Amino acid sequence: MSEDNSLWITTICSFTVLAAVSLSYKFIEPNQGLDWRCHAAYAAVAVTLVAFLPASMASYIFTELTVTLVGCVYPIYRATKAVCTPEENDDKEWLQFWMLGGVLFMLTTWVDDVIKTEKANAVWLGSLLFIFFWLYCPLTCGALLVYDNITEPFLGPRLKPLQKQMSNFILAVYQTLANATHLYLVWIIFMFLPAGFKRVVAIAIGTVYPFVCSVTAAATEDIEDDTVRLWAVNYVARNLMCSALSPFQQQTQYWLTYWAVYGCLFLFMDLSEIVMGRIPGFYTLVILATIYLMLPMFRGADKVFRKILVPLAGLQEVSSIVSFNLPNSTDLPLVN
Repeated sequence: MSEDNSLWITTICSFTVLAAVSLSYKFIEPNQGLDWRCHAAYAAVAVTLVAFLPASMASYIFTELTVTLVGCVYPIYRATKAVCTPEENDDKEWLQFWMLGGVLFMLTTWVDDVIKTEKANAVWLGSLLFIFFWLYCPLTCGALLVYDNITEPFLGPRLKPLQKQMSNFILAVYQTLANATHLYLVWIIFMFLPAGFKRVVAIAIGTVYPFVCSVTAAATEDIEDDTVRLWAVNYVARNLMCSALSPFQQQTQYWLTYWAVYGCLFLFMDLSEIVMGRIPGFYTLVILATIYLMLPMFRGADKVFRKILVPLAGLQEVSSIVSFNLPNSTDLPLVN
């Protein structure tokens, strides 16, 4: 079979899997992940297909494109839709997905490049595919299950002090570098580092601090000391733009908005770095764009989300959606 035909078959198979995922999420009633029989059946099907699907079929189905569509593109759309609706549960569900599946997707995109055999690659990609779908499959609701049993009772209380320390550190660094004369020297040093190391730094900046903040945002409704309270909630309340949302919802939607937009940025980096990765300044631009999206002082994720992502997804924001009216960087207080 020619390479062109193989590419077409792979593309058709990947989008067929995406269509099946979308239809299942649309027509199957979620069960909150409480029926262990659904998890057992899902695991049995997943293991059977990954282990015993003929290699001639697995090479077309368990591909990077399929994993990207199911593990990143579709979750970006669902996260965007969740923010554009007033319900709270879907926000928590998709925020939890991005804390697990999104971070897993971003941290493992390099693995298939080092796998040598086609069979091992198919097993790896197939396993990722079923893990991603397990997190939001209506019959398993893995993300909500993890939230109820791990994130809320264990991770949230333990990571909240770490978040405050990281917030202090990030603000201190930002305020220091804003007027630093040696910033150009730091940039020059970074430019000469290996491309692989710069990629790791770029991903770490985009995932570590947002992960910690997302966990604390999803796991507690007490936001007395949270960063988003300091940077966003008071200002949003003053402008009366989201009075229908509780502070807890504001935090959840803030970080869910970030993950949806950062997912797009990550896809751009992942797809373009083969050609542009060795160009001086590529990863620097990715890091700067990440910082612009992440820090509330810039309102980057909110702007990109409302002006680009929502229209592209064919969605419309309801009146209660958060519009973050944030202070200037000079007004930002440090967390006590």
